[in-house]
Amino acid sequence: MPVDAKANKVLSSPLTERQEARRRRILHASAQLASRGGFDAVQMREVAESSQVALGTLYRYFPSKVHLLVATMQDQLEHMHGTLRKKPPTGESAAQRVAETLMRAFRALQREPHLADAMVRALTFADRSVSPEVDQVSRQTTAIILDAMGLENPTPEQLSAVRVIEHTWHSALTTWLSGRASIAQVKIDIETVCRLIDLTDPERT
Repeated sequence: MPVDAKANKVLSSPLTERQEARRRRILHASAQLASRGGFDAVQMREVAESSQVALGTLYRYFPSKVHLLVATMQDQLEHMHGTLRKKPPTGESAAQRVAETLMRAFRALQREPHLADAMVRALTFADRSVSPEVDQVSRQTTAIILDAMGLENPTPEQLSAVRVIEHTWHSALTTWLSGRASIAQVKIDIETVCRLIDLTDPERT
């Protein structure tokens, strides 16, 4: 059975408690290595050694470094979401709350620039084989934005606005990491795109 098929088999069925613990160790090791040295520092053999799993086992969970780092980003966003829920944004409008939330998430990634760079590079390199992991990142980002908006049942127009906001946030992160945008410019871009939320509010029509 090809490596990708084995990985899909492992992850398509619910993980046992032991498998989940193993997966968490792998993601933690990936984040630790990336935090110290960025994308190039994440070598599958070192991840396996750090997480105390066999190299073959690691590949059954994550067929490549790109799969692993995109999954690491989803895991980091999930942790971030939990932190944001404990201290919700305080803006009066949905647009203000989303902008505040995304800037808090941005600053959290800013504190770990090597890790952020590794995860964003993995997203850039991701091909169709990494679609499930990329989709998880997108769903997690969408959930963070919808939580800040206070929406459980968004309209199609609102979901479209959320997708544009999500794309802008990822693009802003990429341009900041490459040194092509300042934090101030990122803040302006995020606040500007979040105004789409007000434009798609059904109560305004």
